[in-house]
Amino acid sequence: MPYSPINLQDKLTLFTEHWSPKIIAQMNDYHFKLAKVQGELTWHKHPTTDELFLVLKGTLRIDFRDGFVELQPGELFVVPKGTEHITSAVEECHLLFVDPAGEANTGDAGGEKTAQDQWI
Repeated sequence: MPYSPINLQDKLTLFTEHWSPKIIAQMNDYHFKLAKVQGELTWHKHPTTDELFLVLKGTLRIDFRDGFVELQPGELFVVPKGTEHITSAVEECHLLFVDPAGEANTGDAGGEKTAQDQWI
């Protein structure tokens, strides 16, 4: 096994599409994914798992039924399992998020913005 770091900026240059997370690493049963987002995803929840978001560039807004949080570069937030939320970004935002392997980006909602797992 080669011992080499994963450069997040290099990986972000390999794709342009929004709302299409790419897997860059796996730790135990968890995938680390990079995504470029702009606009709005869809209201959804993850009934059995928390979801971690770390903003690398831009501003990510996460709305809940009873409030919201805005994340700037270098900030992270964990959405508790079962919490309905919607993510959005006015301008393109780059983020790293962590989910159990096989967890859909749209959680229980499905739909056209549900991404297929893809390694880069």
